[in-house]
Amino acid sequence: MRLSLGDKILQRTIYILLTLLAVVMLYPFWNSLVISFNLGSDTSLGGVTLWPRAFTLENYYIVFQDKRLLNSFGITILRTLSGTLLSVFFTALLAYGMSKKTLLMRKYYMVYFIVTMFFSGGLIPTYMLIRSLGMLDTLWVFIIPGIISIYNMIVIRTFFSALPDGLEESAKIDGCSNYGIFFRIVIPVSGPVLATISLFTAVGHWNDWFTGAIYITKDHLLPIQTLLRQIMNSNIMTEISSSNAIALDHINRNRTVTTKSLTMATMMIATIPIILTYPFLQKYFVKGVLIGSLKE
Repeated sequence: MRLSLGDKILQRTIYILLTLLAVVMLYPFWNSLVISFNLGSDTSLGGVTLWPRAFTLENYYIVFQDKRLLNSFGITILRTLSGTLLSVFFTALLAYGMSKKTLLMRKYYMVYFIVTMFFSGGLIPTYMLIRSLGMLDTLWVFIIPGIISIYNMIVIRTFFSALPDGLEESAKIDGCSNYGIFFRIVIPVSGPVLATISLFTAVGHWNDWFTGAIYITKDHLLPIQTLLRQIMNSNIMTEISSSNAIALDHINRNRTVTTKSLTMATMMIATIPIILTYPFLQKYFVKGVLIGSLKE
């Protein structure tokens, strides 16, 4: 189909605007990455923009000497994996039940669930509840309070409602139970929407710093984002050097790192792992969101 002159101009204008928007969005990240690979003493002179002028791995070497960082990485990975698996499982289980039109008081349940999306108990009552449940300074505080997402449940429920009724009817004729239908039929054909929800949930767990800041007081249980925020709010040179004698000796001998270069290296370490997960789930992303939100 041939495009008219006006359509070609509009198309190219859109491409140019999207390209400029991409550059504006990506440049701060790229510049931070460049600074993290540049000598701190050289960065302080200015002019480091698109490429490292004095390439070095020293910033990452010093950051990785901080044992707290590696421990926080382990906590974040454990929290993200377990939290995502449990959240997607229980949310999908709830969505499967809510997708049944024969469910008694189904509409009242939906109203109850939707109200919780807009109104919460508040920070202080939530803190008191979590304290009374004994979840302070435990890994469970990262997982249980947010194990069910009503928004995600609605998306998955809509996807389940769009599945052909014949799938379940034929399974019931063969003697399959409700749990068997859910695990053997519904889950295997729901890959796109479950992959999309898993991505949403995993990113939420990985980027969350607030939970650790409020409910965790022990350093060995801090996730990477909470630790990163604490370091960036203090003097990173003092924090890292005081926690590791090897890093302190290296800093004193070389004098080439700065607070800014170490901060950028720490930011990249905390950011890049979750970014690398997107390419593996990208093919499911648009399909899962559209199917789970538009079909009825």
